[in-house]
Amino acid sequence: MCQWPWLLVIGTLRVMVIDEQALGELDAEQLREVTQRLLTELRHQRALNEKLAYECALLKRLKFAAQSERHSADQRNLLEEELDSDLAAVAHEIEQLRPAQPAAQKQQPKRTPLPANLPRREIHHEPTSTTCQCGCQLKRIGEDMAEKLDYVPGVFTVERHIRGKWACAKCQTLTQAPVAAHVIDKGIPTAGLLAQVLVAKYADHQPLYRQENIFGRAGLAIPRSTLAQWVGTCGARLQPLVDALKAEVLQHRVLHGDETPVAMLKPGNGKTHRAYLWAYAPGAFEATRAVVYDFCESRAGEHARAFLGDWRGSLICDDYAGYKASFSQGVTEAGCLAHARRKFFDLHAANKSQIAEFALTQFARVYEIEREVHALPAPKRLQVRQQHSRPILDALHEWMVLQRQQVAGNSATAKALDYSLKRWAALTRFVDDPQLPADNNWIENQIRPIALGRSNWLFAGSLRAGQRAAAVMSLIQSARMNGHDPYAYLKDVLTRLPAHKASRIEELLPHRWQPADI
Repeated sequence: MCQWPWLLVIGTLRVMVIDEQALGELDAEQLREVTQRLLTELRHQRALNEKLAYECALLKRLKFAAQSERHSADQRNLLEEELDSDLAAVAHEIEQLRPAQPAAQKQQPKRTPLPANLPRREIHHEPTSTTCQCGCQLKRIGEDMAEKLDYVPGVFTVERHIRGKWACAKCQTLTQAPVAAHVIDKGIPTAGLLAQVLVAKYADHQPLYRQENIFGRAGLAIPRSTLAQWVGTCGARLQPLVDALKAEVLQHRVLHGDETPVAMLKPGNGKTHRAYLWAYAPGAFEATRAVVYDFCESRAGEHARAFLGDWRGSLICDDYAGYKASFSQGVTEAGCLAHARRKFFDLHAANKSQIAEFALTQFARVYEIEREVHALPAPKRLQVRQQHSRPILDALHEWMVLQRQQVAGNSATAKALDYSLKRWAALTRFVDDPQLPADNNWIENQIRPIALGRSNWLFAGSLRAGQRAAAVMSLIQSARMNGHDPYAYLKDVLTRLPAHKASRIEELLPHRWQPADI
């Protein structure tokens, strides 16, 4: 613990010793009163320091402990801005309580330089007079420079498309350049403005009424009804691209699958019910980086079967029963080792179970091997898994069977063991298939932005609106997965799409896209 309050006491006593005249005027009773007052102040400062240190540690744990599963990603996102504010406030309070330090002892934080590509506006600060108080002329010997980041809200600009009219005086023929095709014919928005609306709504999770206010501050409050019409039109125009993306995803032998609930407005009574956004992506070891979202009215397994159609391959998923029918029709189940591990993590967090601790240790050994083989080619990955992971998992399975015989059937330990034992073949299938990852974390990472945005959506207005959102978000998230700026990608695609041949639609898919100027 920080002992800086002692500095306050020492400093005060030192001043008292130096001031001999004041000290000499104090009798024994007064000295006891001063000592008691200083001790009281010390206890107060120590208690305050402990309180702030505890609060700071708690806030840091909330902010940085997501990876250890102490808090879900949804909770972390909702709290992150407030945590940053609180951490800054606590740090400021602690700094204010510390005794003043000489300037030479203060450590100045090292800030990351501001990007060089940002425009600069120089503001010069010079003395009002360059004549010294002694009458001599001052000479400039250098300068100090500090940079501060400024921001001006978005500014609208207008493109004036001027098409010259050319006429032949002899034959009276009028010649004029053709109008370039646009996503919204005879509409006012450019592809760039449409891309901004789509990215703000489906990537930044800004509802249209908020965008209306933002545009109003920029000088033109576009009615949300107009914005909604633009979104609907763009969704329809982009649907063929999403259909092509789905077709390419289903060409892969290994897929991830997951789903997350989204409220949907129920027609007629103004109430909402729980709909689901399903997500599918090629395996983590596949070359294609893409994800396709499928918005459905429920979590029924028929939606997964309808999406997969005639596809037969290995599906990595959790133990949700909705996938079971697909497994009986030729789809191979691949389990999620992270879900099995999580059961023991929860058990250990609840009562520090030694059984859970041992299981977590074995899972950690397997994951350490997975980190080592992640970048290896498939044959080498298979070899390492067979040589190192297989013995660990076989021993773990044997140990689980023995432990299960010794615990009560309705205990939390039994439930954790049963989850793994009943799914052991699916959980360990990755050991014999180098294209299978050990868990379903890849798709969970792709569905996380959807889960984080639910706090802003409130609900999907209709099944069609949910399906349109799923389509646009499929393109946006796939662009992110391939390292593209979603705005730049959508702006270019919306510019080229009206004149692009349908037979070459695959060229505009996020994992194949190249900007028009390349």
